[in-house]
Amino acid sequence: MVNYRRVRLAGGSYFFTLTLKDRRSDLLIRHAALLREALRRVKQGKSFELLAVVILPDHLHLLMQLPEGDSNYSARLRDFKALFVKSLRAAGEPIGLDARGGADIWQSRFWEHAIRDERDLATHIDYIHFNPVKHGLVERVADWPYSSFHRFVRQGLLRPDWGAGGGVDVAGDG
Repeated sequence: MVNYRRVRLAGGSYFFTLTLKDRRSDLLIRHAALLREALRRVKQGKSFELLAVVILPDHLHLLMQLPEGDSNYSARLRDFKALFVKSLRAAGEPIGLDARGGADIWQSRFWEHAIRDERDLATHIDYIHFNPVKHGLVERVADWPYSSFHRFVRQGLLRPDWGAGGGVDVAGDG
């Protein structure tokens, strides 16, 4: 088995991609309210600041700022995934089991990137917000309802037509 080395910075900011095993699924947007509730519940138990998020049909991206002195993002993501699965089961969604007896909906690993500086942070926020356009789900960022983009607009941090020209500097390819 591959030995993954993850960067762990107490109080750091991290970009994550969590992906369903079935990349053809739309489970995450069908149950976006359950996803949001799972995030809210994890934040209550293990504090963090959710800087940006986008929910796509088969994966989600989120940017998380951990509290000072805390570097345990893995526990938060594990709890989030587990709470979401529990909510899906309670909603009657059929959830199969994997070889180890766990829920068979998530890919076992996740992508993580430690944010290095303000420019890196801004680039990843832009990436998150532009991702539905990149995947061809909408033509305008503002048309995707499952995104923190709308909070950024309400707070006056972005214009409602942000990203409309397509000239957004975005990192990654998830």
